[in-house]
Amino acid sequence: MIEPITLARPYARAAFSYAQQQGQLDAWLAALTVLGQITGDARVANLLRDPSRTGTERAQTLIDVAADALPDGTANFLQLLAENGRLLLLSEIAALFAELKANVEATVNVEVTSAFALSDDDKQRLADTMAKRLARTVSITTHTDPALVGGAVIRAGDLVIDGSVRGRLTKLASALAP
Repeated sequence: MIEPITLARPYARAAFSYAQQQGQLDAWLAALTVLGQITGDARVANLLRDPSRTGTERAQTLIDVAADALPDGTANFLQLLAENGRLLLLSEIAALFAELKANVEATVNVEVTSAFALSDDDKQRLADTMAKRLARTVSITTHTDPALVGGAVIRAGDLVIDGSVRGRLTKLASALAP
């Protein structure tokens, strides 16, 4: 059986190519993300699986629900997905689209949660270190959480670095637990 991500890949590439030509990468990513969330709802998924509905009706259901969030060309894309029975792949298509966009832009958003506010020098050193490690341009967002006690938790996509005191105590407690 073919994996959903494999089925979604050519559609994500086609959507990405079109959106890139139109200069609408951000709008398309937002629309695909919303559509992926909509199709993730069990009620909507059941409607999209209903064999009594035509592909056009299935696509129109999504267009009606997300009309305000759809950039030019999205309705045609949804129609194509409906004709090929691939509407339920929208969350995978959105994820692949986001990867393609990040690769082209060579950027990554890094979220840093620390026990105390970081100075501008600390933020810059952290951004430089993460840029070297990830080989991408880094955008840093910081938050404070006194519950961490000390240190910080760094998130960059799937990468999570927990250097907090709370994280270390949690690891120690699970290592000592019977």
